[in-house]
Amino acid sequence: MLERNSQPNNQSDSHFIYPDWPAPIGVKALCTTRLGGVSLPPFDGFNLATHVGDDLNAVLANRQQLVNRAGLSSQPVWLNQQHTVELVCLDSLATQDNPPIADASWTQESGRVAVVLTADCLPILITNLAGTLVCAIHAGWKGLASGIVRQSVEALPESPERLMAWIGPAIGAQSFEVGEEVRAVFVATSELNAGFFKPLSVDSHLHKKYLADLPGLVKYELNQLGVSFVYGGDLCTYRDESQFFSYRRSGQTGRIASLIWLER
Repeated sequence: MLERNSQPNNQSDSHFIYPDWPAPIGVKALCTTRLGGVSLPPFDGFNLATHVGDDLNAVLANRQQLVNRAGLSSQPVWLNQQHTVELVCLDSLATQDNPPIADASWTQESGRVAVVLTADCLPILITNLAGTLVCAIHAGWKGLASGIVRQSVEALPESPERLMAWIGPAIGAQSFEVGEEVRAVFVATSELNAGFFKPLSVDSHLHKKYLADLPGLVKYELNQLGVSFVYGGDLCTYRDESQFFSYRRSGQTGRIASLIWLER
C-alpha cells in the first residue's frame, strides 16, 4: 500500500490547490482557483478559458500569469473540450496553434503540460507509480457516461494497477441535481451505479429528481478498471463560491485549470 504524502510536491503559490497524493517526485500537479487574475465580473478574476465570453486579452494575461506563477517551462497544451471521449498524446503534437478537439491528454515527455478546464465537471489527474507518464481528463456527466475515463485509462501504456488518480474540484454530491434521464444512462451501464443517485423529490409533472455523486461514480469506475489508488474528490465548486467558478451556480462564468506535467 502506498504511503500518502500530505505535503504537496510543488507548493509555491497560496492561490493554487495541490493534490494530496503520493505521486513520484518528478510529477508536478496543481489546480487553479478563481483568485488572482485580471478578468472582470462575471469572470473574476483568474479565468483561463477563451470560449466563455471573457475578454481575450484578459484570458491571455491570466494564462501567462499561470505560467509565471507555476514556474512552467512552456505553455500548457490547451484542448478544445467538447465532452468527447477523445484522448490525445501530446508527444505527437507538432504545433499548439490549433487546440485539438479532445477531453483528455497525456504525455511521457518532460516539460509538456497536460491541462483541462472545468467549472463543475470533474478534472482527473493521473500518473503512474514510476512517474514516467501523466494524464489530465475532463469528465462531465455526459463524457463520463460515454466512457472518457475508461477509454483514457485503457489507452495509457501502463497497467491500471500501477496508476494513481486525483479528482480535483467539481460539483459535489450534495449539489448536483439531475433528472431520471441522467440516472437512467448510468444505471443502464451498471445497476450498481444506482447507489450514486440519492432520490430528492418528485415535481408537479411527476419527474423524479436526484442528487448525483459524480466524484463517487468516477472513483467507482476507476476502481473497477483496476486503479485502486484514487485521491481527492472532496472539493465542491458549487458550494465554494469564493474559490471556484460554477456553471450550475452562475451560468456565465470562468473556468479553473487542472495541470499535470513531468519535471526531471
